[in-house]
Amino acid sequence: MSNNYPILSLNNIEVIYDKVALAIKGVSVEVPQGGMVALLGANGAGKSTTLKSISGLLVPERGEVTRGDIRFMDQDIAGLAPQARVKRGIVQVLEGRRVFEHLTPDENLVAASAVVGGSRTEMNRNRDMVYAYFPRLHQRRTAQSGFLSGGEQQMLAIGRALMTRPKLLMLDEPSLGLAPFLVAEIFDIVKSINQHEGLSVLLVEQNAIAALEVVSHGYLLENGRIVMHDSAEAMKKNPDIQEFYLGGAEGKNFHDIKHYSRRKRWLS
Repeated sequence: MSNNYPILSLNNIEVIYDKVALAIKGVSVEVPQGGMVALLGANGAGKSTTLKSISGLLVPERGEVTRGDIRFMDQDIAGLAPQARVKRGIVQVLEGRRVFEHLTPDENLVAASAVVGGSRTEMNRNRDMVYAYFPRLHQRRTAQSGFLSGGEQQMLAIGRALMTRPKLLMLDEPSLGLAPFLVAEIFDIVKSINQHEGLSVLLVEQNAIAALEVVSHGYLLENGRIVMHDSAEAMKKNPDIQEFYLGGAEGKNFHDIKHYSRRKRWLS
C-alpha cells in the first residue's frame, strides 16, 4: 500500500430519504489503496444507497447524507457534485447495464471519455486498454449496443467507466441476470484490471459466492447496518454466511428466529 490512508473511508454514514426514511445507519467501510472490497447483502439492505452516497447520486432521488463523513484520498468529498467526484477519480457502474443502446460500443466509449476531457491520444490509449481487457467488445465494436448480449452490455458499462481513468471503480450488482460462467469471466477481468492497473474496486453484490472469490475483504449489510466485516476467506468459512448467502438457505425466511439470534450475536 503506497499511502497510510485508505483510498476511501466512510465513517458512521447515515442516509435519509425525503427527510424522514432512514436508509442506512452508522455505516463504516474502508477500501485500501489498490484493494478489492465487497459490500454484500440481500436486496433492500442498503447497498446501492451506500454507493450513491459515495458517488453523489443520492440527490436526484431526494436522499441525503445526514451524518458521518466520506473521505476519498484523505479529502472530504461530501460537498462535491457528482461530476466533481468523477473528476477526482470515483466512478460508479450503475445496476442494470446503462449504455447508450442506439450507439455502437465504440461510440459509447468515445462518449464516456468526454466526461473527463483529455486529448484524442489519451482517449485512444484508454480505448485500446478497454479492448485489451474485453476482446469481445472489440469484436462487437461496430454493432448497435442494444443488440449486445447482457454480458456484453455489462462489459461495455465497465469499459465506459474505465474510459474516465478512475482511481476507484464501484460496481453495483454486476452479476444481476447473468449466467454464472459470464459472471466468473467478468469478475476475473475486473480482478485483472485491479492487479495490473492498481485500480481500487468496491463491489456491491447479492452474489456472495462470486464476490468472495475475487475480493480480499467483505462487509455484510443488513437493514442498513454493517453486521459483519472480515477477510473474504473468513467470510466464506463462516457458517452463517454459508447458510444464508452461499446457497444453503433455500426457502428460509430471513426473519426467522435463528436469523434474529444470529443478528444479535453479530451486533453484540
